[in-house]
Amino acid sequence: MTTRAVVKGIGHYLPERVVENAWFEDRLDTSDEWIRARSGIERRHFAAEGETTSDLATHAARAALDDAGLAADDIDAIILATSTPDLTFPSAATMVQSALGMTRGFAFDLQAVCAGFIYALSTANAMILSGQARRILVIGAETFSRILDWEDRSTCVLFGDGAGALVLAAEDGAGTPQDRGILAVDLNSDGRHRDLLYVDGGVSTGTTGLVRMQGNQVFRHAIEKLAATAETALARAGLQDDDVDWIVPHQANIRIIQGTAKRMKHSMDRVVVTVQDHGNTSAASIPLALSVGRARGQIKRGDLLVTEAIGGGLAWGAVVLRW
Repeated sequence: MTTRAVVKGIGHYLPERVVENAWFEDRLDTSDEWIRARSGIERRHFAAEGETTSDLATHAARAALDDAGLAADDIDAIILATSTPDLTFPSAATMVQSALGMTRGFAFDLQAVCAGFIYALSTANAMILSGQARRILVIGAETFSRILDWEDRSTCVLFGDGAGALVLAAEDGAGTPQDRGILAVDLNSDGRHRDLLYVDGGVSTGTTGLVRMQGNQVFRHAIEKLAATAETALARAGLQDDDVDWIVPHQANIRIIQGTAKRMKHSMDRVVVTVQDHGNTSAASIPLALSVGRARGQIKRGDLLVTEAIGGGLAWGAVVLRW
């Protein structure tokens, strides 16, 4: 028998405030048509004043626990992927742990920007396979609206706030690609490209900083690297493109999503797309898309999924899992 990390529950949370593209038209030299054409985004959600990343994460975590039929103290660990924590420290994950009333186990943040949830899934999978934990709550949550330059039309129209979470639990499998759970992971980074997407603040500057991005360069790297990492992860699982039921990509830009699907020889009707409603929610985008895809009836038990993301660093990767 082989131990697998299997999804037992999933949920998401979006702030109440919905911001349509038209909101930007009175503030920037832009238009709804321009934003849709370049990104596919129609609207996004922004956190309310005083609403923090850990607040969003807690809502999503509760939804995932309810879906799994578990209580907080049934969980051994919380891994929260975010680039917008409430404070420099302590981790937002410990704030979620407290809010959930979880009095055992451990919690920590993980930061790999938009690839954060892929890295978090990989870390949780490794902990479950090693026996360090049996049940892990994996969360992606962001309040990117707090670090946007509202005078930069190339970035501020792209991002939104939100959170998604899932419960991974150890389960016996046969050791074949037909097992449920995470079947393979591929992770990558290349710090030579760090200036393509970054925040110009931090401890070294004494400021929070704002998002800076060379969009054309990120776009070029994204399609090439996302398709390649997905192919690598599938090969490690002993699977091929034809075996995939759903691609669940990082929801950054519809053109990147379309380009990656084309390289993988998949039609868009086998791709879960939520970017039009949420914008780029960074580490939250994949769990959000998984949760919405399941709620829509797209993702069903036994389906084979490949999910991939790229973010600042550059950092990128993919996970192959059977639902």
